[in-house]
Amino acid sequence: MPRKLPDRDELHIWREFIEATEALRTRVTGRLHDDTGLGAGDYTVLLTLSEAPDTRLRSSELATRVGWERSRLSHHLGRMERRGLITRTGAPGDNRGALIVMTPDGGAAFHAATIPHLRVVRELFVDALTPEQLTAAGEIAAALRDRLRDR
Repeated sequence: MPRKLPDRDELHIWREFIEATEALRTRVTGRLHDDTGLGAGDYTVLLTLSEAPDTRLRSSELATRVGWERSRLSHHLGRMERRGLITRTGAPGDNRGALIVMTPDGGAAFHAATIPHLRVVRELFVDALTPEQLTAAGEIAAALRDRLRDR
């Protein structure tokens, strides 16, 4: 039995969702870069490293946590390494693995970016929604993430 396609109203909601999330992402990442000099990818990597023990992770674990393909991560880490935000060292006990470590400059850049970034999140996302809408947005995001994870 063929799957039912979205109807006109469902497609309208889908378009609204896609257009709004893309506009939000563009504005937030643009402000992050303008205010701090960090791109969204930089901030994502630094945030993930900041949450890791000793601000270091194996590259494979970092790729999993940020949800990127390893080749994309490798190229991005090269750019971050040239800017002094991270270093790559050999992983203990594994000649093939790399350990990604946040440098002091990377930590300083991350900490300097956090407050401006959170202000933009508050301004463009949190303050645009009622408390009920914010709760619903969280539930919707969790449901979508769970559905995609199950597939």
